[in-house]
Parts: sequence; C-alpha cells; structure tokens
Amino acid sequence: MIQAAAAETIPLPQPKPETGVHTDKPIENQLPQPATTAEPAPLPSVDSVNPDRFGAKPADAAYGAFQRGLYKTAYNLALVRAQNGDPAAQTLMAEILSRGLGVPLNSAEAAKWYALAAEQGVPESQFQYALMLLDGRYVKKDAKGAYALMQAAAEAGNQLAQFNFAQMLVQQDPGDAGLAMAVSYYERAAASGLADAQYAMSQIYANGVGGKPRDDAQARRLLAQAARQNYDTAQIDLAAWMIEGRGGARDLKSAFGWTKQAAEGGNVAAQNRLAKLYMQGIGTDPDLVLAGAWYIVARRAGLIDQEMDDFLQGLSDDQTKQALQKANRLP
Repeated sequence: MIQAAAAETIPLPQPKPETGVHTDKPIENQLPQPATTAEPAPLPSVDSVNPDRFGAKPADAAYGAFQRGLYKTAYNLALVRAQNGDPAAQTLMAEILSRGLGVPLNSAEAAKWYALAAEQGVPESQFQYALMLLDGRYVKKDAKGAYALMQAAAEAGNQLAQFNFAQMLVQQDPGDAGLAMAVSYYERAAASGLADAQYAMSQIYANGVGGKPRDDAQARRLLAQAARQNYDTAQIDLAAWMIEGRGGARDLKSAFGWTKQAAEGGNVAAQNRLAKLYMQGIGTDPDLVLAGAWYIVARRAGLIDQEMDDFLQGLSDDQTKQALQKANRLP
C-alpha cells in the first residue's frame, strides 16, 4: 500500500530506522501500508485559504472579512446566509468554527455546517466531512458515507480528496487490483502538486505495480518533485537513489544535501544516514566529529545502530567531547 502523509491528509508515520547508508538497495517490492484514518486532517493556515474552497462563489462580504482577519465579523455576516442555505457561507462557518477563529472552537457545530454544504456539492466540505465521518468524534462514524463523500470530492478535483480516496481504495483492496483502481487518483493529485501523491506515484513506478511499468527515471523525477516540497521521506529516498545511481546519474554531493536537509528537519533516519555520510566521506569531506554528533542526535531520539555505536566507541576522548558539544547545538 501507499504511505500517507502531510498537510490536511491522513498522518504519515516516520520511516523505519536504517542500519546503513543505502548504496544499492531499491524500494522494496512490498509497498508500505497506508497510515491510520483515525485522525482528521488539519486545516491550512488562514493566509492560504483560496476562495474556491467555499464552493462556486465566495461568501462575498463575509469572505472578505475572513481574509482581513475579521473573523467575528465574518461569522456574523455568514451566519444568516448559511441559515438560508448558501453552501459557500456554510463552508465558511465550518472553517471558522473548526479553528476557533474569533469564536470558541466548536468542532461538533462545524461538522453540522460541513454536512449541509457537502449535501450541496461543495468539494471542500465533502472532504472535511468525510474525514469527520471516518474519525467519529464529532459525528457518528460512517465509513460508507465517508467513502461516498471522499469519492465525490475527488471526482470534483479536490487534490487531498483524490489522494485520500486512493488510500481508501488501497486499504479496501491491498493487492495490485486495488492499486490499479487508485492510480488515477494518485496521478491527478500528483499532477496538481501534492507531495504525498508524488511520493506515492514514485513508489508505484519504482515497483512497476498498479498497471504501471517499472520506470526508475520517472520515479526519480517524482521523488525530486516531492523532495523539493520538503517531503522528508522523499528526500531520504532520493538521496539513496542518487548515491546508487538509480533512475539517473550518481550525484553524491546532491545526495548529501538532501540527507542533510531531512536530518535538519528532524527526521531521525536521515540523521543516522547523515552521520554515516560524514563517517564515510560520501558527498562531503569525512568529518568524524560531525558523524558522531549526528548519530548522538539520532540516538537521543531512540534510534540505535550497532555499527554507529561501535564507531562512537572508537572516537578519542577529545573527539567524543567535541561531538557531544556539536550535538547539543544541532536541531
């Protein structure tokens, strides 16, 4: 199955710790399992809200107040229109209530407005209400209803719904038949720029599943697209492919850079890999102190690598002291 991920989608589990730098290991044939659907998606920041999220037409004055940060005013202006059945105003009400903007946070009330707007075909509300139906905290859990709404939102072009509906299809049928049904939704979401979907498609091409031929060059391009959006799992995989020369030319310097970016972002597996790159001098000059420092950071986070433990034991007292000092200053 395909792994889920980041903003406004089903949460992504961290990659498993590695015991060595991958210089010759491709993505495994068995695709990773999708993440749980237990948690509803977080909403985007207020500044990123697009009027299209509210349906065919924005809620006019209410939406304008919302964009200016006048949330209580937006709420008051939208309320009457929402009560009169305006789906754009209903979605705006749900957005305000679900985030507690200018009014007390009230997810249960937000769910009611999302449901009303979803019934009128607003894709954003269909998506958000589907997540609530999967979660079951503020509305009665309804997997079938969530499936129908997620599909409707996906068909209407909501990229997050496309990705999550693909996840649902794979979860429903973990075999290649499920992937084949999901691929078109992953593709559309990837084409719209969703990093989660770009990573999913990279795995599909890397393994030649879901009706797609194996295509390492295409997989690497998709990994790069997701990596540029700071998708840390893609950054780690892309670095490994660059070291191996899979799907394109070997590029040790860039591989080091992607690993470092993921490590500095807090990815523990990347921190351990970066330590090994410093230790082995891959894509950078060898630096035993920085190698020790990055492994200390990873170890503090719970990753234990016997090879790196042995490496630490082999450092001199002065090198160990410097590594500890540097580790205390690293992210």
